[in-house]
Amino acid sequence: MNIRRYFIKLMIINIILIFSFSAQAKTADTSSDIIWAGCGITKKAFMSELAKAYTAKTGVVVQIQGGGATKGIRNAAKGAIDIGGACRATLPNHHEERNAYQIPVAWDALVVVVNKDNPVNSITFKELQKIYIGKITNWKELGGNDAPIELYIRKGKFSGVGRTLRELVFANYEQDFKAKYSVKSSGPLEKGVVKNLHGIGTTGISSAKRRDLKILKLDDKEPSYENIKNGEYLLYRPLYLVTKGPRNSEEKVKKFISFALSREGKAIIRKAGTVPYADAMSLVMKQLQQYKRARDSGIFSNN
Repeated sequence: MNIRRYFIKLMIINIILIFSFSAQAKTADTSSDIIWAGCGITKKAFMSELAKAYTAKTGVVVQIQGGGATKGIRNAAKGAIDIGGACRATLPNHHEERNAYQIPVAWDALVVVVNKDNPVNSITFKELQKIYIGKITNWKELGGNDAPIELYIRKGKFSGVGRTLRELVFANYEQDFKAKYSVKSSGPLEKGVVKNLHGIGTTGISSAKRRDLKILKLDDKEPSYENIKNGEYLLYRPLYLVTKGPRNSEEKVKKFISFALSREGKAIIRKAGTVPYADAMSLVMKQLQQYKRARDSGIFSNN
């Protein structure tokens, strides 16, 4: 499927699912715990705070587990957990994700992180592209020290950060990166850069801001709350809760989803420093501009 048509279709489905789950909400069910598993960035962006507030409000215990976006999507799709957390969309033509329903809850920014002692403070979109494909290899090319750039990436091409980076920076889900370090999750990536003066990587802001890292400006724009909300910062993506869908989900799952999308839930998300999805619906169409920019960048030309 064409990446642009897939993206538009996905956004339409996301909006429908928001209203679908909200419309089916009834009285809260406190009969059993809710098990959530998924990506650490989604957990840090809003899920931990929502879970605490929901337990305080209803008495229902929400168990938080990790495992990454792929685990969250696929285990929710097959009913192994109640709710998954994901920072990427489902993969087309992957049967393990066919029955997953994703409800967008918040917006997260992808941020470029370096060691706090690195003198570089800003990077351009084009420079970011060139670092990932090995066309820029020394920090002095970015106004930094004469030292090798040591890129950290996530293993594989299915991770939330890796897939979104390939979509929004290269418009190519199969793009290969030239990195020194390949790690299994965002945690090791961030920890690696914390310890490595020459390191650089991309991760979610919800996770990065909890580390002792420097977050670079991108095209002179900081990934501030307002810049993410109004689309001034270039790289952002939805964060999802994942279920088996409104018809197949248990009542306790519907209640939690309804809470997450409610006025109370959105206030909790904002307090955590994350933009609720419904607060920035204009970003849906702006993401098409992101894709177009990546597609038309001419990064692989000889100029």
